[in-house]
Amino acid sequence: MNDFVLAEQTHAAIREGRWQVAVLPFGATEPHNLHMPYATDNFQVEALGRRACGYAWEKGARVLLLPTIPFGVNTNHLKVPGAVACSLMPTTLLAIITDIVESLSLQGIRKLVLLNGHGGNELKPLTRQLHHRTDVFLAVCDWFRMAADLYPRLFAHPGEHADEVETSLGLAYFPDLMKTELADDGAARPSRFEAINRGWVSITRPWHLVSQNTGLGDPRAATASKGFQLMEALTGRLGDFLVELAAAEMDGTFPY
Repeated sequence: MNDFVLAEQTHAAIREGRWQVAVLPFGATEPHNLHMPYATDNFQVEALGRRACGYAWEKGARVLLLPTIPFGVNTNHLKVPGAVACSLMPTTLLAIITDIVESLSLQGIRKLVLLNGHGGNELKPLTRQLHHRTDVFLAVCDWFRMAADLYPRLFAHPGEHADEVETSLGLAYFPDLMKTELADDGAARPSRFEAINRGWVSITRPWHLVSQNTGLGDPRAATASKGFQLMEALTGRLGDFLVELAAAEMDGTFPY
């Protein structure tokens, strides 16, 4: 049992708490190439949430880890088997966040970190919509961006989805669910438009067309050791932010 995990606590314990920061993990339930479980995003973001909140708790921050939202915005996966039953619209995700933010405000929790583990969950535009409608401070952390500067040192061929990075985390934290012998090379099908291939123009990609088996990036150099090293870095970076956020006074110039 962890004192900072809401789902594991009793009412007797929670009602005595004085919570400075809440952390809400967001995942998705979708295919990850042929070798990773559909709940990969959920497993990864919850593993990080637990470790970062535990790190912050040990340093005195009163953080509360909320249950992971297991469904994400997968509207470009709707022709991929299994994803159709697990996809939210962006407006639905906004409604979920709005309701949770309101409930936290009523409980007196005024700092919320949205910890995102799925690229399709573009949360920052949603926080802009809520910015002047709530007294709760909202921060977004996309974990896959937080340590991108370390990728050249840790990974041979980092990609985007079910790649060496995610596969390494899977081997480290849920190895019993991994089937690495089934993985393909995660090759992406290029667009007919050069501007899209070069990143000058972006689109919502039909996932059944861009990738043969939903992977983007070669996972075959993945190891559990790389996953542990990445998680250690992520835990420290997010954990330190939670400690600082918990201690910060919400005065007239906050967060500056």
